[in-house]
Amino acid sequence: MLAIALGIGMSVIDSSVANIALPSIARALDSTPAESIWVVNAYQLAIVMTLLPLAALGEQVGYRRVYQTGLVIFTAGSLACALSHSLTTLIISRASQGLGAAGVMSVNGALVRFTYPRALLGRGVGLNALVVSMCAALGPSIASAILAVGSWQWLFAVNVPIGIVNSVLAARALPASERSGRSFDWTSGVLNAVVFGLFFLGVDAFTHLRAGGAPAGGLLVAATIAAAYLFHRQARVAQPLIPIDLLRIRIFALSMAVSVCAFTAYTLAFVALPFYFESALHRTQVQTGLLMTPWPVALGLMAPIAGRLADRVPAGILGGIGLIMLSAGLALLAGLTPTATVFDIGWRMALCGLGFGLFQSPNNRTLLSSAPRSRSGAAGGMQATARLVGMTAGAALAALVFRLAPGRSESVSLYIGAGLAILAAVASTLRLAVAPQRTDHA
Repeated sequence: MLAIALGIGMSVIDSSVANIALPSIARALDSTPAESIWVVNAYQLAIVMTLLPLAALGEQVGYRRVYQTGLVIFTAGSLACALSHSLTTLIISRASQGLGAAGVMSVNGALVRFTYPRALLGRGVGLNALVVSMCAALGPSIASAILAVGSWQWLFAVNVPIGIVNSVLAARALPASERSGRSFDWTSGVLNAVVFGLFFLGVDAFTHLRAGGAPAGGLLVAATIAAAYLFHRQARVAQPLIPIDLLRIRIFALSMAVSVCAFTAYTLAFVALPFYFESALHRTQVQTGLLMTPWPVALGLMAPIAGRLADRVPAGILGGIGLIMLSAGLALLAGLTPTATVFDIGWRMALCGLGFGLFQSPNNRTLLSSAPRSRSGAAGGMQATARLVGMTAGAALAALVFRLAPGRSESVSLYIGAGLAILAAVASTLRLAVAPQRTDHA
C-alpha cells in the first residue's frame, strides 16, 4: 500500500502543482499565459487519452508491470521537465509525465483489490481515497512551499528520488495478478485516445471561449461521432477495451453515474468558492486559502472511517447520506451573507467534506467489487475516468455559469452543485433495489 500510495500521490499532486508555477514558468521561458497553459493541458490530455487503454493492457500483461512501467516513465518525465529550457521541451516532457501518471492511475484500483482480501477491501479503498483526496487538496500548498525556497524546476525534480525509491519498493512489494492472454486492440486504443482527446480539447476551447463557439462545437461533435463508432465496434467484443460489458452490471452503471455527478458538483464548488469568498464575502486571498481548508481536512478524516463502514453497510445508504450532507453544505454556503463569521463558513465547509468523504470510499469499493475479478483493471480505469470526466464537466459548467450569470455566478454555481449532489444521492439509493450480480470474487 505504501508503493501504491506514493505512486498515486505523486500523480495527483502533479495534476495541480504546475498551475501555481505558470506565471514563473511563463516569465522564465519567455512565453505568453495562453501558451504556458499547455504545461497543464499536456499532462491532463495524456492522462485522459491513455487511461482506459492502459487499464486494458494491465489485464493482459499484469497490473504490476503497467504500474512499474508507468512509474519509470513518470520519473523520467519529471527529470526531463526539471531540465527543460524551452516551453516546447517542457510541454513534451509534461506529456510524457502524464503518460506515466496514466499508467499508475489506470491500475491503481486493481492493485488495491489484489492487495486486500474482499472482507477488508473497504479499508484499502478508504486509505487510497484518503491519499488521493489529501494530495489533491494539498497540491497547491506543496507547490507554494517549494516555490518559496526554489525555482519552478524543483516542482518536478523532487519527484525523481521519490520515484526511484518507489520503483524499488514496487518491484519488491506489489501483488501479482492473473493475465487474460488476449492480444491488445490497437485500433480501439487509438479510437479511445481520439475520442477523449477531442472531448478534452473541445471542453477546453469552450471554457476559454476561443474564437467563438465554432471550434469548440466542432471538436465536441467530432468526439461524439468518434465515440459512437467506438462503442459500435466494442459492442461486438466479449471483453472490450471500453468496458461496455461492465456498464451492463446495473450497480456498476449506477455507481459510475453517482461518481460523475458527485465530482461535477465537487469541481463546480471548488472553482466557484474562491471567487465567492473574495467577491461576495469580502475575504482576502490569505483568508480564502484558510477557509478552503476545512473541506479537505474533514474529507481526510472521514475517508478511512467510511472505508471501514463500507465493508458492513451498503454503499447505497452511505453514499445517499453523504451526498445529502454535501448538498446541504453547498446550499448553506450559497445562502451566506457578508456578515458571516469564520465559524459560519468553516462548519459548512466541513459538512461538505464529511459528506463527500462518506460517499467516496464506499462508492469506489462498489465500483471495484461489483466487477468480475478478471476485469479489475477495467473497473479501476472506469473509476478514474468517472473522476476525470466529472471534474472536466464541473470546470466547463462553472465557465458557463460565470458567463451566463455575471454578478451572482458563485452562488448559482453552489446551488447547481447542491442539485447535482441530490441527483447523485438519488442514484446512490437506487442501488439498494439492485440485486448483486454474481462475479468471480474468489
